[in-house]
Amino acid sequence: MIKRSLGTAIFSGWLLASGTLLAHHSLSAVYDIRGSGEVTGVIQKVEFINPHGVMTLDVPNDDGTTTEWELTTGSANTLSSLGFGGDGPNTVIAGDEVTITYFPARNGRPLGFIRSITLSDERTIEFEVE
Repeated sequence: MIKRSLGTAIFSGWLLASGTLLAHHSLSAVYDIRGSGEVTGVIQKVEFINPHGVMTLDVPNDDGTTTEWELTTGSANTLSSLGFGGDGPNTVIAGDEVTITYFPARNGRPLGFIRSITLSDERTIEFEVE
């Protein structure tokens, strides 16, 4: 009875762990990692969440309208190591104007994975692809 219970517990743990591993996706499944784009706009929202952070950027169009871009970052740990968050030197907040280079979404939506951010003081923060 104890062996059966222990075996069931181990098997259940393995199933849970394998589901989490399968849930993580490759960047190339969503983004064109051979492509590149650049947008300049005003940050509307910054979310430092796992597994990836997200920055929402309002980008002006030639016709006077704006397009809301959703730009994905690395993990919260990666952002912290780059000086984001709290009073870090690279913290960005809503209202900041930035230029972002990114890997574009494969489906053409205003979505990208951030490669670098250039801040208003001309500092550029490079992101490593995870």
